[in-house]
Amino acid sequence: MAKVTMLNMAGAEAGQIELKDEIFAITPNEYAVHAVVKNYLANQRQGTQSAKTRGEVRGGGRKPFRQKGTGRHRQGSSTDPSQIGGGIVFAPKPRDYRYTLPKKLRRLAMKSALSSKVAEKEIIVLDELKFEAPKTKEFAKVMANLNTKKALVVLNENDANTVKSAKNIPTVKTALTNTINVYDILKYDTVVVEKAAVATIEEVYA
Repeated sequence: MAKVTMLNMAGAEAGQIELKDEIFAITPNEYAVHAVVKNYLANQRQGTQSAKTRGEVRGGGRKPFRQKGTGRHRQGSSTDPSQIGGGIVFAPKPRDYRYTLPKKLRRLAMKSALSSKVAEKEIIVLDELKFEAPKTKEFAKVMANLNTKKALVVLNENDANTVKSAKNIPTVKTALTNTINVYDILKYDTVVVEKAAVATIEEVYA
């Protein structure tokens, strides 16, 4: 098992923690990661885009101009896509972009993302992350102590004070162990994980 130095909120060493190799030290599978990130982005799409076809635009009841003598190409309808104000060819319509991937592939992608963060030394394990009251300034101080700015903070429990403290920091996102996703893990420079959250992740993905 790989050993990682654990820190406290002051940025000082608070011991070491062992991470399971089958979750945090596998060879990353690029295909799985790409497939899951693509699936995540597709599922975020609203699919509300819409345009009118030639059958839906207004007009087209009569021939817009005579067949010959105008010097223009002959045209039978003002709704033709070649006309200004005409319909759109293959107009986009509202649709659902969501699709699912096999569970094994999703789990492999998660392990690959976590393993890549450990290999690149972009994961920080905290002994705990607790605040007596919601204080953005205090949370920013912790991030400074950890020498990180753009971070995904993974919590084991939904602590309101911690979530509210991080809410106004645009470069920080909080997530629970059951809401983390591959896209966010790769998006943020550093993944900050509570010790208790590590245990939960190992229990779920072991």
